[in-house]
Amino acid sequence: MMNKKDKQENLEAFIKNISRLSDEKYQERVWVRVEGPECDDIDDAVCDFFDDGGHILENYKNFEITEAQHKLLITLRDKLNNFKHDYHVYSPYKSTEKLIQLPEWKEIRKLSKDVIRSFNFQQKK
Repeated sequence: MMNKKDKQENLEAFIKNISRLSDEKYQERVWVRVEGPECDDIDDAVCDFFDDGGHILENYKNFEITEAQHKLLITLRDKLNNFKHDYHVYSPYKSTEKLIQLPEWKEIRKLSKDVIRSFNFQQKK
């Protein structure tokens, strides 16, 4: 059983990952041009969403997530899942540059921004 501090840290890490999904400039710089200092790619971000988010989404009330926030997260999860299956994100043969320009990814990016706003998330510099 997680204590309150652990829950908060897990939720913050989850939302921080969603901020990667929302940030076009980050995606172009880190995922496409591979300019650090971050070491990240689209596969990592999508995997992290599902790996970190599953438990949080199932137990959202324990993480003090509101119904409205939960609904946004579920919508994002479903869109990411569809994108992953439709475009085989995990395939090494897909161009990240092309993937992040697809209308479906742009919709994911916009929805991710909505999630970030709903949590009043401020990226720590």
